[in-house]
Amino acid sequence: MAHAQEIQLQIRGVPEQESGHKDDCHDSAPKSPTRRLAVASGVRWWAMVAVDMVMLLSGGTVATLLSRLYYNSGGNSKWMTTLTQSGGAPLLAIPLLLTPPSEDDRQPPAAASSKLAAVYAIIGVLIGLDNLMYAYALQYLPVSTFSLVASSQLAFNAVTSRLINAQRFTPLIANSVVVLTFAATVLAIGSSSDGSSSGNYHYNYAAGFVLTVAASAAFALILSLYELTFERVVMAQTARWVLRVQMNSNLVASVVAVMGLFASGEWRTVPGEMAAFRGGTVRYVATLAGTAAAWQAALVGQIRLVARVSSLFANATGVVQLPLVPLFAVVLFGDRMTGIKVVAMLMSAWGFMSYAYQHYLDGRRAAGTARAQCSMCAAQAASDAVSDAS
Repeated sequence: MAHAQEIQLQIRGVPEQESGHKDDCHDSAPKSPTRRLAVASGVRWWAMVAVDMVMLLSGGTVATLLSRLYYNSGGNSKWMTTLTQSGGAPLLAIPLLLTPPSEDDRQPPAAASSKLAAVYAIIGVLIGLDNLMYAYALQYLPVSTFSLVASSQLAFNAVTSRLINAQRFTPLIANSVVVLTFAATVLAIGSSSDGSSSGNYHYNYAAGFVLTVAASAAFALILSLYELTFERVVMAQTARWVLRVQMNSNLVASVVAVMGLFASGEWRTVPGEMAAFRGGTVRYVATLAGTAAAWQAALVGQIRLVARVSSLFANATGVVQLPLVPLFAVVLFGDRMTGIKVVAMLMSAWGFMSYAYQHYLDGRRAAGTARAQCSMCAAQAASDAVSDAS
């Protein structure tokens, strides 16, 4: 079973009631990691993963574009930008109420509840500080340089997932991490050379670099802590638990952002910023509300990928978003499409396909192991029956 446990670190299966598969060997026995992976490799599981990926990529792209629209239209509040990244958390109460409970949605005992409260507080504070660092880093660095340094989050996540989550690395996964990081690097270099980066930033490059690196490392740590929470504290990966964990941790992050907004005095500038916003007050509110909702949609997809697969897989999917933003910016903001942007998109597709293929291979290997175990169970049962008859 050592090999089966190693495979389980790479990908986690769906509960039996969600998969619709019945355990034919020892129905009363708990599922082994290998057999859960065999169930997870099914078409339905991959379809759910695809939905989560679409939510992450589309939500993240929309949120990034709306954030750019906020700055382009006269917005300048860093704490307001920080708040929009977590402030849409109350919206998650709607899908939480509409999602039917399952057997794994049981309430935790009192001891686990206190652990969950501590987890929400720790992750929430980290999210709030991480969002703030990203907001200020964008003030000090051009967008191209920021994207270049922020792409390091995947490398940081490779380290944290190995240390915290015991992530198994293979040549295909290593190739995916390297190619996706290079894709973001190529995109950033191309953006700085094609004139798409604005020259209206006044930059303390050292501070911007340090903030971006720190924010990337913090984001990698947050994803790994989410994965650890589902494995060790919640011990379930259902849709309702994903929504609970995300909503509560982001509510804490929102409290951090609101406290910072008032402590910094930026709240006094909001009425003037709203009045001077290009398009008026209604567009100002709609832009911030849309940004907050888009971030939460992206986070639902990302945290579901963390729970369903791994934090590294979720981060790799998020990095694919980097080349998508310039593509939509060409249409919406009139940016120039260049060959480097096309190359970056192709590299991102290749890197992600490499990662997905590794999961496919693991699923097939686990399915074969599960069939072999079932055959052994059947042979043992037949042998026992013959012994009892004699």
